[in-house]
Amino acid sequence: MRFAKNNDVLGTTNRGTPAESGLCTLCRADCMGQCETWKSSLVGRKLLYPRDFGTVTAGADNTTHIGVSYNSLRIQGYAYGAHGLPQGLSNDPDNCTFVNVDLTTEFGNEIKTKSRLPFMTGALGSTFIAAKYWDSFAVGGALIGIPIVVGENVVGVDKNSEIKNGKISKAPELDRRIDTYLRYYDGYGTIIVQMNVEDTRNGVAEYVVEKYGDRCIVELKWGQGAKDIGGEIQVTSLSYAQFLKNRGYIVDPDPTLPEVQKAFEKKAIKAFARHSRLGGTNLDTVDLVREDFMRSIDYLRKIGFKRISLKTGAYGMEELAMAIKFATEAKLDLLTIDGVGGGTGMSPWNMMQSWGVPSINLHSKAYEYASLLAAQGKRVVDLSFAGGFALEDSIFKGLALGAPFTKLICMGRGIMIPGFLGSNIEGALHPERREKVNGNWDKLPASVAAMGNSPEEIFASYHDVEKKIGKDEMKNIPFGAIAMWTMADKLACGLQQLMAGARKFRISALSRNDLFAGNRETAKETGITYITDANDESAKKILAA
Repeated sequence: MRFAKNNDVLGTTNRGTPAESGLCTLCRADCMGQCETWKSSLVGRKLLYPRDFGTVTAGADNTTHIGVSYNSLRIQGYAYGAHGLPQGLSNDPDNCTFVNVDLTTEFGNEIKTKSRLPFMTGALGSTFIAAKYWDSFAVGGALIGIPIVVGENVVGVDKNSEIKNGKISKAPELDRRIDTYLRYYDGYGTIIVQMNVEDTRNGVAEYVVEKYGDRCIVELKWGQGAKDIGGEIQVTSLSYAQFLKNRGYIVDPDPTLPEVQKAFEKKAIKAFARHSRLGGTNLDTVDLVREDFMRSIDYLRKIGFKRISLKTGAYGMEELAMAIKFATEAKLDLLTIDGVGGGTGMSPWNMMQSWGVPSINLHSKAYEYASLLAAQGKRVVDLSFAGGFALEDSIFKGLALGAPFTKLICMGRGIMIPGFLGSNIEGALHPERREKVNGNWDKLPASVAAMGNSPEEIFASYHDVEKKIGKDEMKNIPFGAIAMWTMADKLACGLQQLMAGARKFRISALSRNDLFAGNRETAKETGITYITDANDESAKKILAA
C-alpha cells in the first residue's frame, strides 16, 4: 500500500487505518483531523508541497510497488513536446505552463453536459449523513461547477413526502436537494437523480421530469462497489421503522412483529435496518435484461428525459460488458462504473471486504470492452470511473487508464469530508448555527485554531468564492461549501501539474501511454506497459542512430 498512517512530509495523519484511497476506512463527520483530504479543505494547494519550506528537504518513500492496485501505476513524464494546448496558444515555453492546463470536460450523447473539473460526486442518497450535510455538498458542487448525484430512496424515506395512488405527489426533501444545487448552477455541472426499484415504483422519474424538466439527468442504478444488495439505512425509531415498512421497504428486524416491538421496548433491539430490493430478479437471460433495460430507457425518453445515465457496480465481466454494450446501444449520456475500494453510507462490512471486482481490474476491463465496441464503429457511451478515488494523482490515473472513453472520476467519501469539516468550523464559530449546520464541535480544535479564528483566515479559498458570488452573498454560503471549493482547488492544481509534466494540456489529450505499471503483474492485468518496457524500443533506436 502507498499510504502509511502518518505522513511526516505533509504533516498529515489518519485517525484510522488508511484505505487505498488514502482516506480512513471509517471516516467520521466529527473528526478533528488531519488526513490529507481534511487538511487540503483548509489550506488548499499549499498541501501539494512538503511542509516547513526552507528548513527541510524531502525524499519520496514510494519506491516499491507490491500487488495490483491504482497505487501500482505510475505517471509518465516527458522531456519534450506539448499536446492539447488551448486553441490559439503556440507551444512556446511561456504558454506551456501548468496553469494553462485546461481541466474542463464534457459528457453526453447528443446533449453535452459541461464540467469545470473532471470529477463528480458519488450518489448521496437516503443516508442521514448525506441529508445533514447536503447544503455544503450541493452549494459547493454548484459553485465549483461539477455534477452532483442525488442517490436512491431520498423520496421514499422522507416522512413529509406524499404518495397518492402509488405515485409521489409531494417530495420536499428531493425538492430541497435539487433547488439548493440549482440556486448556484451557472451552466457547468448538473444534478443527477438516481432511481432504484422502489423509486421506480413510487414514480420518482415522473415527478422529477414534470417539475424540473430537462434540468436534471435521471440515472438508473444497477449497483455499486460497496455492496451487491440494495441500499440501506439504519433507524433508531420504532415508529419511523414502521413508516418505512408501510412505504414498502424491507425492514430488519420486522417492526410490526409483537416480539420485535417488545425487544425494542426492553432495549434489546436498538435499531432497524431498512433495505431496498434487488433489481433484475425476474430476468433469467442476457436477452431479457437487454429487453427490459431498453424498455425502461424508451419509457424515460417518452415522458420527457433528454439525458439518461446508468450506474453499475463491481459485478463480474458479464455484467460489465452488458452495462457498456446496452448503454452504448441506448445512446446514454454517461455510465458510472464503481469498483471495489469505494465507500458507502451503510453496507455490511464483511461484504465490502469480500465481494466484487477491485477498481483497477474492473476499469481495465472496461477500457478493453469499450475498445472492442469502438473497433466495431460504435460511439461508446462516455464513462465515469468510481471506487477509491480521493487525490489528484489517482484522478489522473483513472482518466488515463480509461482514455479516451473516461470523461470523469466519481468521488464519494473524499468529496464529503470538506462538507463535514466546514460545518464543524461554522458551528464552532457561530454556536447559533450549530444545530442548523450539524456542527459537531463546541470550539475549534488546535489543528484548526492554529490557522486562524475566522473563515477568512482558515480557508485558503475564501476570497476566491467571494470573488465569484460577491461579498453580500457570502453570508448564505455554508462553510462546508467553502471547504469543498478549497479542496477542489488543491486537486485541480495538483492535476494540472501532473498533466503538464506529461505534456498534456487538456483532458482529451490524456492517454494510456501517460502511465506505466510498477510491477509485471499490474502490467498484465491492466494492459499498461511495465516501467522499463515503456518506450524501450524508441530508446534503443536513439542509441543505434
